[in-house]
Amino acid sequence: MKVTVSHIKGIHFEGEGSSKLRTQMDQNITSGGSGYGSSPMELILMALGGCTGMDVVLILEKMKVTFDRMEIIIVGERNSGTPLVFTDIELIYKFWGENLPEKKIQRAIQLSMEKYSSVANMLDKAVNITYRLDLS
Repeated sequence: MKVTVSHIKGIHFEGEGSSKLRTQMDQNITSGGSGYGSSPMELILMALGGCTGMDVVLILEKMKVTFDRMEIIIVGERNSGTPLVFTDIELIYKFWGENLPEKKIQRAIQLSMEKYSSVANMLDKAVNITYRLDLS
């Protein structure tokens, strides 16, 4: 796997992977950026959510579980010293739909977080990760 990160202006960067899609990285204005992209630390949380979300959807498809909508809220807590690394990350998996099978959804999430998600398994070596299910 290979990506290229190019400097745009100030602390605005653009990343590009093999898909040729471009991702903007920056900081918000109050942190010295221009606000043209997500911060690298936000992208880590998004990568975690995307990785486990893809797993969960595929596992639920195999279980023949359907839902109307899914969302993952990821909250990262950072330490107060430099570097500002994550110390704790919580994922809240939210599902909407009729007659959702809670045990199957919990199992799909557990399989993703403990076995399949590359990003979760990598981060788990350095960060306390917790997760929970919210059926709306």
